[in-house]
Amino acid sequence: MAPRDTDIPVVQGVAVASPYDHSSAVVDDTEFNGMKGEKQPTRCRDFPFALLFYGQLGAMIACAIIYGPAAFQEYQIENAGLSADAAGYLKLAGIVGAFAFILSGIMLSVMMCIPQFLIKTALIFEVGLMVLWTVVGFMSGNFVVGIIGIIFVALSICYVFAVWRRIPFATANLVTAITAVRSNFGITLVAYSFAVVAIAWYFLWTLVFIGIYVTLYCDQDNVCNGNPNLGYLFLLLLSFYFTTQVIQNSVHVTVAGTVGTWWYSPEDANCCCSGAIVGSLMRTLTTSFGSIAFGSLIVAIVQATRALVNMLRSEDNSILLCLADCILSCIQSLIEYFNKWAYVYIGLYGYPYLKAGKSVTTLFSNRGWDAVITDDLVGNTLFLVSLVVGLLSGATGFGVLRTQPDWFPNLNQTNDQWVGFL
Repeated sequence: MAPRDTDIPVVQGVAVASPYDHSSAVVDDTEFNGMKGEKQPTRCRDFPFALLFYGQLGAMIACAIIYGPAAFQEYQIENAGLSADAAGYLKLAGIVGAFAFILSGIMLSVMMCIPQFLIKTALIFEVGLMVLWTVVGFMSGNFVVGIIGIIFVALSICYVFAVWRRIPFATANLVTAITAVRSNFGITLVAYSFAVVAIAWYFLWTLVFIGIYVTLYCDQDNVCNGNPNLGYLFLLLLSFYFTTQVIQNSVHVTVAGTVGTWWYSPEDANCCCSGAIVGSLMRTLTTSFGSIAFGSLIVAIVQATRALVNMLRSEDNSILLCLADCILSCIQSLIEYFNKWAYVYIGLYGYPYLKAGKSVTTLFSNRGWDAVITDDLVGNTLFLVSLVVGLLSGATGFGVLRTQPDWFPNLNQTNDQWVGFL
């Protein structure tokens, strides 16, 4: 029996219909009501962007083969008090990555046990950050920052009172998502597998970056002087963010497809390695991969441009660069939030990226801001959990740095430029 419209679930705030329900008539784009979608025919979507992704990945692998060996030579950065090679950084990254790997699993279990408490804590924590910002502003003598902080504290408190009554509903969304993960616990194995891929990518990119820098900017004695060419740097940053976004969004799409199957066809999604997980993962890596690459490339371009602007700001902190950074930051946040919802439609129905984006626009037009508020509450909780993992992982990295000084020979801990680099 086909599910009723009143049975439409919420996945990350999006009301969805089963991608396997063929009892209803197919509707065209003009009839889309912002709540339900239709399963699309199986074919590759946005395929040119998948080819673009594989092309840049192949280029990075080739660069790693050509320039990677140079990264393991001991080099010195002139006027920076730094002498090292890539081995120490790779060891440090491996330890921190393994620690974050384990801690993330622990925090997932914590979210499963106390979801409502974490949502409330995240709201209060947000207000606390605003209060801290205000206090620091006044204590440093910057009264403009302090006054702006007071305004934001007042707005944050108003927001807490306005959305507090929606916490039970947000909790229900989070519990539903966690229940779906519990029923298909193999999805966590998929997520961890992608995390391993991400760590391998960071290693590869680091080898390419250091190898190219040493090859192009170091003399025969491996003393390096000069800043990287902005064109090369932009391409390297674009590749870094592009691949990182694809890895993250692949997990997002796989989870969305699995949860959609779990809601309407629980018999296909009720075990650790269910058919829903395998099917969703295969669609992510094949027919929907181009759509994932499309959205990821848009965000990567903004991120790479913003990174260059921040680098230029360190040399010339002009008002124009500050404005450019602020504008790019806003654009990045909007696109990332938009993509998060679009990828749900891609995972559930197999939409191409542009059609998924149109569906998201219609959703917000028809449903208002209720879904946004609910998703924001859950998002704040996930941010708090991620912050805890990040801070503890950073502390672990700092501890390793202090206890293994031989990994970074001749490192000048007091040098201002090195501290900024850290």
